[in-house]
Amino acid sequence: MIAETVCSAVSAAGLGIAVVTAYRKRFLAAARTAAYALVPVGLVMTGVVGWLADTALSPTAWAGFGVLGAAWLLFAGTRAVERRRGGAGAGRKAARRAEREAVAPAASAPSLGEATRPAARPTTAPRGGTSRSTGPAEDFSDIEAILKKHGI
Repeated sequence: MIAETVCSAVSAAGLGIAVVTAYRKRFLAAARTAAYALVPVGLVMTGVVGWLADTALSPTAWAGFGVLGAAWLLFAGTRAVERRRGGAGAGRKAARRAEREAVAPAASAPSLGEATRPAARPTTAPRGGTSRSTGPAEDFSDIEAILKKHGI
């Protein structure tokens, strides 16, 4: 009963402020103030205020909030310990390591097999003009060194 009276008084005061704001030709601000002022009355009319009052005075509800808080503390505490030890992260790290090692560093083709690889095109001789290549036996040692450096 007291909560309903307080909500009605707050709404009346807010609507009074909205009228003064509208009198000052600030209609957008007045409409926004009126909207905020009508919220407490709406909450009383829908029964939310009564439900909150019953919940706030109920020992069972407070015991339930205590149980929820204890559950949250247990969850947060176990997550903190798990992160410190590296519990769940160790599994992820092992999976990443295994994924990196799926292809041997010296392998020329992926471990998945030749079926996923596109067909190789035959190489042809350069067309016209002079070329800097020495023929089919080109020196790829610098390219091979770069590829080995990156583990390819």
